[in-house]
Amino acid sequence: MPAALHRRIGQLAVVGFDGTSLGDELRALAREFDLGGIILFARNVESPEQVADLAAEAQRLAGDLPLWVGIDQEGGRVARIKRPLTEWPPMRALGRADDEALAGRFGAALARELHAVGVSIDFAPVLDVLTTANNPAIGDRSIGGRPDLVARLGAAIVRALEDGGVAACGKHFPGHGDTTVDSHLDLPIVEHPPERLREIDFAPFRAAIEAGVTAMMTGHLLVPAFDEVNPATLSRPIVTGLLRGELGFDGLVFTDDLDMKAISGRVTRERAVVSAVSAGCDVVLMCGTDGAGHASALEALVRAVEHQEIPHAQVDDSIARQRRAKARFAAMKGSTLSPDWRPMSSRELRAIVGCPDHQVVAEEMRRFA
Repeated sequence: MPAALHRRIGQLAVVGFDGTSLGDELRALAREFDLGGIILFARNVESPEQVADLAAEAQRLAGDLPLWVGIDQEGGRVARIKRPLTEWPPMRALGRADDEALAGRFGAALARELHAVGVSIDFAPVLDVLTTANNPAIGDRSIGGRPDLVARLGAAIVRALEDGGVAACGKHFPGHGDTTVDSHLDLPIVEHPPERLREIDFAPFRAAIEAGVTAMMTGHLLVPAFDEVNPATLSRPIVTGLLRGELGFDGLVFTDDLDMKAISGRVTRERAVVSAVSAGCDVVLMCGTDGAGHASALEALVRAVEHQEIPHAQVDDSIARQRRAKARFAAMKGSTLSPDWRPMSSRELRAIVGCPDHQVVAEEMRRFA
C-alpha cells in the first residue's frame, strides 16, 4: 500500500494518547500517518507549561500540515484543564444571564487561555437545545431550552473563540438536547418529526454557520425522521444531506468520539471510521489511548479507499477543508499552528491563565449558575 495514501488518510484522524508527553507509540503512528491532530484529556495535563510544551512537541510531528491540538474545554463539568486556568461555570449560567456581551467576554477569555497553552481547537460550544430536563449527557452543558437563546449566545462564543485564534467546534449535530440516554453508554433515539427538529434543534447550528464556525461535531444519535438505521455520525442523509446540503456547511465535520458505546457497542472501530467518512465526516475522533487500535482503524480507511468504498475525491475534499481551516488560523499573529510558534515563558503564561480580568468574567457568570 503506497505510503502517500497512508499519510493522506492520517489527516482524517484526531487521536487520544496516554501520558503527559508524546510516547513512542504515538510518534510511530505519526510517522506512518500524517495525523490531523491530537486531543487532550486530564490524563495528559500536569501544568500549563507542560501542556504548552506538549503542544509544541506535537507540532514537531507535523508533515504537510500542522496538527490540531484539541480539547473539550466547555466550562462546568467538562473542563480538561483545571486550575491555575480559570474554572468556568457551566454554559447554563450564560443562558440564565441571557447576555451576548458576557458570552463574548467568556469566549475571548477562554480563547486567550487556551491559546497560551498551545490549544488550537476547542470542541465547544455545545449547541444542543435542552428540551429534556433529565438529560444525562447534556444537562447544564447546554446554554438553555430556547433555540433563539442558544443560537444567539452560541454564535457569540464562536465569534469570540475564533477571533482569539482558537477554532470552535459546535456540537452535537443534529441535536442532543432531547435525550434521556447518555451516548457514552448507549444509543439515544430522538423521535421528533422533521419539522420540529428543523425549527428547534437546527436553529443554533444555523446561527453558528452564519457566524463562520470552523467545525461541527456529529452526535451519536438515532434520528428516525432522517435515518431509521444509522446513528447521525454514520448517516449520509444526516451529515451530507442535512448538514452539508440543507444547512450549507462547508467547514470541517468531526465525529464525536468513536469509542463511545453508542457506536462501539454496535460496530467495530474499523467499521465505524469507514462508515463515518462514507457518511461525509472529515475527521474521525478516536479519544482512547490504544495506538494499535488507532492504526488498525486508519488501515481500514486506507483499504476502503483502495477498494473504492470511499472515493479518492471525497478524501481530497476533506483534506482541502483541513488545509483551508489550518491555513486560516496559521495566518493569525502568534498562531499555535504556525511553524514559528514557541511556548511563552512561565512568567508570561502565568500572567494570562486565571488572571484577574478572567476571574471577573467567571464571577459574573457564577451569579447566574
